[in-house]
Amino acid sequence: MFLGHLLFQMIKRRSLLLARPKGSTRDERNTITLQQTALKRSINSRSVFPPLPSDEDEFMCKTPSISDIVILVDGSWSIGRINFRLVRTFLENLVRAFSVEFDKTRIGLAQYSGDPRIEWHLNAHTTKESVLEAVKNLPYKGGNTLTGLALTYILETSFKPESGSRPGVPKIGILITDGKSQDDVIPPAQSLREAGIELFAIGVKNADENELKAIASPPEETHVYNVADFSVMSDIVEGLTKAVCDRVEQLDKQLQEPPPPPGSVAVPRDLVTSDITARSFRVAWTHAAGQVEKYRVVYYPASGGQPDEKVVPGAQSAVELDHLNSLTEYQVAVFAVYRSAASEALRGSATTLALPMVNDLQLFDITHSTMRVRWKTAAGASGYMILYAPLTGGEPADEKEVKVEDSVNEVELEALTPATEYTVTVYALYGEEASDPMTSQETTLPLSPARNLRFSDVEHSSTRLTWDSASRKAKGYRIMYVKTNGVQTNEVEVGRVTAWLLRNLTSLTEYTVGVFAVYDEGQADAATDSFTTKTVPDPSDLRSSDVSTDSFRVSWQPPASDVVLYRLSWTPTDRGESDEVLVNGNMNAYLIKGLRPLTEYEVLLAAVYANEAESDEIVLVESTGEVACCLFSLKGSSPRYGFRNMRIDEETTFSMRVAWQPTDTRNVRHYRLSYVSTKGDRAEEQVGTVSTGHNILVLQPLLSDTEYKVSITPVYPDGDGPPAARTGRTLPLSAPKNLRVSEEWYNRFRISWDVPPSPTMGYRVVYQPVSGNVHTHQLGPVKCYWFNGFHTTGEFKLRDANGALRVSGAQKQEAKLSGGANRHCFSNLRPDTAYEVSVYAQLQDGSEGPGVTVSERTQPAPTPKPTTVLPLSFPLGAVCKAARADLVFLVDGSWSIGDDNFLKIIRFLYSTSGALDQIGPDGTQVAIAQFSDDARTEFKLNSYSDKERLLDAINKISYKGGNTKTGRAIQHVKENIFTVEGGVRRGIPNVLVVLTDGRSQDDVNKVSKEMQMEGYIVFAIGFADADYGELVSIASSPSDRHVFFVDDLDAFTNIEEKLVTFVCEAATATQILGFRMMELFGLVESRYGSVSGVSLVPGTFNTFPSFHLHGDAFLAQPTRFLHPEGLPSDYTVTLLFRLLPDTPEEPFALWEVLDRDNEPLVGVILDNGGKTLTFFNNDYKGEFQTVTFEGPEIKKLFYGSFHKLHIAVSKTSAKVVIDCSAVAEKPINAAGNITIDGLEVLGRMVRSRGNRDNSAPFQLQIFDIVCSASWAGRDKCCELPGLRKEADCPAMPKACTCTQDSKGPPGTAGPPGGPGIRGARGDRGESGPVGLTGPVGDSGAPGPQGPQGLQGHSGRSIIGTPVRPTRSSGSALSIYFILINVFPCLLLIFLFFRCHSYILNTFKKKTQYLLHLKYKIYINEARIIYITCICREAKESKDRKIVLITVPFEKGRFLLFRSRSVCDTAARFNSAYLLILMISEWIVQEHIYIYIYLYIFKYSNKDIYIYIYICVYI
Repeated sequence: MFLGHLLFQMIKRRSLLLARPKGSTRDERNTITLQQTALKRSINSRSVFPPLPSDEDEFMCKTPSISDIVILVDGSWSIGRINFRLVRTFLENLVRAFSVEFDKTRIGLAQYSGDPRIEWHLNAHTTKESVLEAVKNLPYKGGNTLTGLALTYILETSFKPESGSRPGVPKIGILITDGKSQDDVIPPAQSLREAGIELFAIGVKNADENELKAIASPPEETHVYNVADFSVMSDIVEGLTKAVCDRVEQLDKQLQEPPPPPGSVAVPRDLVTSDITARSFRVAWTHAAGQVEKYRVVYYPASGGQPDEKVVPGAQSAVELDHLNSLTEYQVAVFAVYRSAASEALRGSATTLALPMVNDLQLFDITHSTMRVRWKTAAGASGYMILYAPLTGGEPADEKEVKVEDSVNEVELEALTPATEYTVTVYALYGEEASDPMTSQETTLPLSPARNLRFSDVEHSSTRLTWDSASRKAKGYRIMYVKTNGVQTNEVEVGRVTAWLLRNLTSLTEYTVGVFAVYDEGQADAATDSFTTKTVPDPSDLRSSDVSTDSFRVSWQPPASDVVLYRLSWTPTDRGESDEVLVNGNMNAYLIKGLRPLTEYEVLLAAVYANEAESDEIVLVESTGEVACCLFSLKGSSPRYGFRNMRIDEETTFSMRVAWQPTDTRNVRHYRLSYVSTKGDRAEEQVGTVSTGHNILVLQPLLSDTEYKVSITPVYPDGDGPPAARTGRTLPLSAPKNLRVSEEWYNRFRISWDVPPSPTMGYRVVYQPVSGNVHTHQLGPVKCYWFNGFHTTGEFKLRDANGALRVSGAQKQEAKLSGGANRHCFSNLRPDTAYEVSVYAQLQDGSEGPGVTVSERTQPAPTPKPTTVLPLSFPLGAVCKAARADLVFLVDGSWSIGDDNFLKIIRFLYSTSGALDQIGPDGTQVAIAQFSDDARTEFKLNSYSDKERLLDAINKISYKGGNTKTGRAIQHVKENIFTVEGGVRRGIPNVLVVLTDGRSQDDVNKVSKEMQMEGYIVFAIGFADADYGELVSIASSPSDRHVFFVDDLDAFTNIEEKLVTFVCEAATATQILGFRMMELFGLVESRYGSVSGVSLVPGTFNTFPSFHLHGDAFLAQPTRFLHPEGLPSDYTVTLLFRLLPDTPEEPFALWEVLDRDNEPLVGVILDNGGKTLTFFNNDYKGEFQTVTFEGPEIKKLFYGSFHKLHIAVSKTSAKVVIDCSAVAEKPINAAGNITIDGLEVLGRMVRSRGNRDNSAPFQLQIFDIVCSASWAGRDKCCELPGLRKEADCPAMPKACTCTQDSKGPPGTAGPPGGPGIRGARGDRGESGPVGLTGPVGDSGAPGPQGPQGLQGHSGRSIIGTPVRPTRSSGSALSIYFILINVFPCLLLIFLFFRCHSYILNTFKKKTQYLLHLKYKIYINEARIIYITCICREAKESKDRKIVLITVPFEKGRFLLFRSRSVCDTAARFNSAYLLILMISEWIVQEHIYIYIYLYIFKYSNKDIYIYIYICVYI
């Protein structure tokens, strides 16, 4: 047994050794050595002989030095309770090595997971025994792994005098962890080391070794330990205690060592900087006297930042500082380091040069879609970035980006828009930095149009177009032509041709034609011209022949090839009856018969064309029995024909147009026009008079889809001329099409439709439940009754039922929509209710078109979770004085919260709100919203103005329930609560606190970025399964002040005080609060159009708008509207602007405040001529004071590029920061406040006097006044291309990034990440497969005999050959019938039992399979299927029928789903059910029926019984 155990230990240790890769580091080899040592000890400890006394006793730290040791233990879930016992054992061995007493070594301990906690402080235990007892009783915490938060916690809590930390005593921190931290550990660890705390890091199992090295103090060999398993932790105790003991002794000597005598430490001299470039410079000095071991050179940006240092040997007196930022002033300090001391610093400064920018930017070889860019390269550049975008006056265009290598200095920009001005900007890249830009503009060429449009062969209905080709790149042409006085445009696409014949034109009509050249990029400008078609030609050479006593033949010459008919009429000249005939257009002769002998006839002939145009008539007079005598034309000679070419066109649903061509305007007095419906009587005829100056008339209002007959009669002084008539039909009314329903829920759905083709002024939407409520009222002997209580419109019906008058009515409601609408949302509907929705189009004449109707049923209402009534009061927290903000709490109300936790959230809201000093418009306004699938506003900011009513409203908030849609909820708060209607106030900070317990099921990044960019202060509180990374993206920066995480809500009190403090600080003026001056002056995209003298232009990026203030734009606003309480004592003026070539040389004020006499009070002045910047104000004594800044950094403001200017004004100084780099600072006196009875102006020329104010033109992109003098140090200048760092800046809207050619090869795979935090709770899984079939139960008791059935039909007897009776004589089935008709039934049974296992396993999902089996055999005979599902709840004894459905069986269609879902629901609730499928009824032969029933009985979750009954009825 002992050998087996020993072998197990050796295999286990061997597996731990083999787990290391071959290329192990020195630390890994140390780990392996420790494991081998442990293995040897394990073997020795298992010896069969009693242990011999060892020379190596357990190590004890016997140094007389004392220390304060704080141990930080990881208590996350990944440790586990079993391994945590091993951690306790390790801690006991560690504590035993030190002399723990009150005046010797003190030991404290903290445990952490999601939030840290102190187990005991340094002064809690005064003996080793009490510390060991505390270690044995150390509880296991559990949770996530937030090591960075824990390190910050012990710095702020454990190493404090009140916690037992002693001054002048070495301080040691020991971290024990088993995984990678879920937050950043580097800044907290650095803060601990800078505070003089020596850090040791111990990693177990899955710990990140790089992270351990980043935490621990140097050297790594003695301060970093990493073991493969908790079971071998005891092996490192001795090495760790020795290292700690030695380091304590060294630190104690350093602390106790007296300072060196004066004069023994010399300072280096003569600091000189040289070889200055944009990224580096050289520092040299004269050696210090004495034995200098090394020199320590410390350098950092003068504007603030992380200091760096370089250490060189004592014999060296110069060093090059590289990897610097361009255009940055650096402070340099050189220290001489002796063996036991260091000298004072030799200090100096140097400013790096600007990054070289590209020169000689050229745009050339410009076509309609491309242009080439060329530039001179910049020395030392690592690459170049080209940004280009069209200059648009409206919405910002998408800016495109091209990056090339340093060897490229020429690029072709492709896929440009023709005839568009582009701005092209080139940056030289130096690693992550970019130089100042070089910009140029050029316009792409327009697409070549067609030229020299010509018309030829112009006829009455056609003409030929010819034009010159535009370009070889044109892929075709588009011809558009329209009547000059008309509205209908005709269009035809032609290929790559230069001639085209237009047909089917109207005679005597002017047409305008446009020919467009079509390219892949679009179409060019049109070549346009006009022409007029000719009049329709008349037939000619009308003659007669073959004259007889009762007939003669007439013939003529055709006028044109497109004649379709000839109208031929003849009339006796003695005013007899007229006859008329229509002759086919391909004929040119006609024999007129049936004439009277010796009678003179007048023959009229007119040509009718395809477009219904009609020529003038020509006349022939001929007499029967005599030769024709004369031929002449009546064209224009007879007053009877006053017009021609009558036509009806441009029909709508309520109108049509009538037009004609006058021919005798000189003699016609007027026209009489009448029209009547062809279905109506003459009494409805409408008659009107039209003057001779008009030949077009629109008839309206008419009935839709109705045929009208229109007649026109020319009226002469001596009577009426011959009338002409035409018929036309109005268009039918058309309803909206494709009405559809979407976004259905239990109380809402949306409808949408396609608009009808006819003009629509609006829509009327009517909706009502299909089955309405029924109200019953008992009436006495009255004749009149007034019904109250019907709040909706609709039709109400009265009916008598047993003496009661019943009033019923479906709740019909309607909505009126505009003509541009094509959708409508319904809300506040009843759950699980069928609704009928109709949409009617409202027409221009006020009538209503036909409607389209759809029916839809709302979903069943979700079952609400029960809520618990909250107690009436909670203890209040500490009051935040002077807090003034608009504060919104956004609370997660999803199902994962639960009733108990939601109650704790309400307590937190109660406590936090109660801690605010004043509630209402003069203090802090509070709003609360709860979210799950959607957000619900519990109350708005302006709902409550006193604390008592607010706290009472918080107590009444009910639990919502649902999924977790955090992104949608934040958008709801932004759009519905942080609004003027919601109570938000101008100039007051907007604070949002988000509380959630899980990962959002939608996107939160986009709306969170928008909130942060727009200045909202957002706190995020997570607990339970919340995603820490998501909380960081939601909250404002820095995350250590705005993100809070606890394992559960019971630990809420641990962070509550800090959270309330931070929220209250955000609600006071200590945060970045101020005035958005651009909005106050109206310089925003939605309002700038109403501001005179201002235009919108691209800014530093095309996605950032900038505003061009022209010379006539004198922008002024009353001070009382902008700063009603004056300016704060400390503030920062922030401006992002650029000067223009036409900006005057004279001084002007970017911004200034004037009193009522136009005298300046405070402002910022730029002197373009002198290149200086001046700030002025009145001090607290009322004396005018100015400070002027000049120098090379100030001159950058005047070179025509965008620059960001910060002027930080405090009580003692005015500081100028340009492009986020400090430039200069000058002392001033504390400012006095301003008067608010004057004006604030932008761009005012200094020499303006009185009312004759002039403005300087310049571009302004940002103007803010921030209520803090430290804002400039926190700004990142994300708006400037050269300073923008994508990792630290929010994404630009509408950004588009491209590469020069194609994607590069994929990079090398990064190291595998550590384990993530626990994910959100998953959805409910699908039900498992049905179990095996159980045994058949016992037969039940026989039931009572049923009633006698009806008499059946008489059967047919077939007399056959007598046989020996072997069966019952009552059977009418023959062997033939059995084989032919019953055999398929038996086959069905056989197939079923062969497949019953598959059927059972797929019953829930594939019930239709049973029917499909039957369908394959008897597809033609199947008639009706009966489906019955009877369910019985397990807790009840009686059966309850759930559903009975009779479903027509159609070919290939099974309607089983609704019944199946009901039975599945019963199965999930552990209920018994009986499913009866009457599969079908077959008529085998006349009077012979076969019924097949399938009984499926399920009881509990195990037993399923299936029975098949086949019934044959004869």
